[in-house]
Amino acid sequence: MTQKIRASVIIPVKNGGQIFEKVLNKVLEQELRDGTFEIIIIDSGSSDGSVEFVRSKMNKRNNVRLLQIEPREFGHGKTRNLGASRAKGEILVFLTQDALPYDNYWLENLLVPFEIDDNIAGVFGRHIPYDDCDIFEKELINRHFQGFGEEITVHYLEDKQRYKLDEGYRHMLCFYSDNSSAMRKSIWKKIPYPDVDFAEDQLWAKQIIERGYKKAYTPYSIVYHSHRYSFREQFRRYYDEYRGLNNIYNYIPVKSVFLIPIYICKHWFSDMCFLFNQNILFREKIKWSIYSILKNTNRYLGAYLGVKGNRFNILNKIFSREYRIINGDREA
Repeated sequence: MTQKIRASVIIPVKNGGQIFEKVLNKVLEQELRDGTFEIIIIDSGSSDGSVEFVRSKMNKRNNVRLLQIEPREFGHGKTRNLGASRAKGEILVFLTQDALPYDNYWLENLLVPFEIDDNIAGVFGRHIPYDDCDIFEKELINRHFQGFGEEITVHYLEDKQRYKLDEGYRHMLCFYSDNSSAMRKSIWKKIPYPDVDFAEDQLWAKQIIERGYKKAYTPYSIVYHSHRYSFREQFRRYYDEYRGLNNIYNYIPVKSVFLIPIYICKHWFSDMCFLFNQNILFREKIKWSIYSILKNTNRYLGAYLGVKGNRFNILNKIFSREYRIINGDREA
């Protein structure tokens, strides 16, 4: 008797390299207590051997499928919708090519919250940083996910007035990360991912929350996920991130160019307070203090210009990594 396909794991890939190979191998090791799962890889023009690696797995496993699209056809929401449309599973699971499952129960633990409430539309899991992540980003990632709870936590719109007035409450309810997430296919058919340059996951969460559905966070489904960006890449990432947040919430993190130095100094001072309490060598503290100035300059300059990019598209052509990806120049 053929077992039902409980979940479809969808992974967009472009030149995923060795980390993608580790990710796919770890996904193949996942253990479910009932049912089976399939893996759908959507490649958008890899030239580093990622496609050949997937095909080698397809020769050994019958639950791996490969879809290939042209680089210019890639879109964060659009490509995930394509995978969802081909999926046979009851639950759609989304994973990025560099998000490495922590153990063999990442998938099972991501699916468990759906059993709590039929109104839960989506679930996202915990991220922990890789060892090479910078000291400030490690603290930010750990603190961010701890803020969602130490147990499975269900979020929904309880207070419409607060949602309207409280920016922090809106951010908490609408945060969602498809670096490692799952949604009911039945809900996806009604509310697919929006076809946007960036933040498709949080825009989707905003839609389901406002339509009365629930989302859940599980700290038991864990992936390693962080980035070690160059300063140029940091700037572009912050540019796109704050451009996306402005699109979703009309959030303006830096209201005047003249406030940028003040924000940099305030954040640097906060970083110094954090460094003061770390048990590291003095020369390491000096190194990280200089790093903090450069990183926060990228953060707030990127935030200011990213919001402006929603009004002046020429800025996106110059600064946005996501704009280049959507227009066919996808490097990773």
